[in-house]
Amino acid sequence: MTYLYEPYIKTKIQRRWFEKMDYLAEKFSERADHFDREGRFPFENVNDLKKAGYLSLTIPKEFGGEGLSLYEFVLLQERIAAGDAATALCIGWHLGSFLELSEERTWDDTALRHLCEKVVQNQALVNRAATEPATGSPTRGGMPQTKATVDGTDWIINGTKTFTSMAPALDYAIVSAQIDDTGKKGNFLINMSQDGVKIEETWDTVAMRGTRSDDLIMENVRVGSEALVEEERGKSGLPKAWLLHIPACYLGVAIAARNEAVQFAKTYKPNSLPGPIGDVPEVQRKIGEMELELFKARELIYSVAAKWVNEPESRMEMGPSLLAVKHVATNSAAKVVDLAMRIVGARSLAMSSPLQRHYRDVRAGLHNPPMDDMVISSLAQRALNTKGD
Repeated sequence: MTYLYEPYIKTKIQRRWFEKMDYLAEKFSERADHFDREGRFPFENVNDLKKAGYLSLTIPKEFGGEGLSLYEFVLLQERIAAGDAATALCIGWHLGSFLELSEERTWDDTALRHLCEKVVQNQALVNRAATEPATGSPTRGGMPQTKATVDGTDWIINGTKTFTSMAPALDYAIVSAQIDDTGKKGNFLINMSQDGVKIEETWDTVAMRGTRSDDLIMENVRVGSEALVEEERGKSGLPKAWLLHIPACYLGVAIAARNEAVQFAKTYKPNSLPGPIGDVPEVQRKIGEMELELFKARELIYSVAAKWVNEPESRMEMGPSLLAVKHVATNSAAKVVDLAMRIVGARSLAMSSPLQRHYRDVRAGLHNPPMDDMVISSLAQRALNTKGD
């Protein structure tokens, strides 16, 4: 099924990395059901990605990484997700964080270099920890309840973070916290092996079970002054293009479901028909609808990613476009999976069918940021605030 990706592979570097991930994604697909049933973190998959050097994909070349762009990031994440969605979503947070840091350079260069070197040399795994029970998604702008208090030259961190993907495997977390009573917030780099850091196993969902997005608990975690790696920025920051890894992941799920349904349509021959069900006009209509949904969503995500890379002067105005990609892609992905299940029928509900896992996993995309209501509101505000000719 690599022909599905051929239109989007533009360079030799992209092809080289795609072939690596294509091979690994096939291995991941064989393990996906096992991790899902057990609700276990896919350590084996992540180890394979470490051996392939994938954790350094978006780290700048000056710090020893591969220095690949948003476009390559989206392409490779989509392919991995077609093998195992939970693995793709997990590693996407790690890679996306470094893509954002490398493009915005809001950290001190020394701090960023040190963290990048830990990834390049030691295969350290990193994720942001921002979501909290009281604030919901950090994209809503709520002030974190996690608090950082000055104690001499150190900071004392207390708080709870939810949805901390890769929790059992993380080496470092970039934790958002209130800075004392200043009304400001900052990001602190926390070593997960420090005293006072613990994981509470709260992840008990029907979707993306392998992400192990458990709670991160911090009780009187003492860190040095250098742990404050970033203070609150104003509204001038770039749009979060790295979040395109989210729609890329769910399009990967949709592609996997599409492939399953098309193969079934080609090979299933009930004795009531002279040939396979793929000859039935209604089945062909559903396949055509899947193809159309994937085409429009993938054309959108790859064109926006390419514009981000090729037109850096336009980035500040690309926020609504990035939001639109997520809305279109995740909703199209859900529709594709639904159509795939209608083609396969009741067999798609069997626990032995990967389609039931795709059905559960794809729904998670509707709850990943940015939410649909925020996207629609943002587009409406842009239209209303734009002066006519």
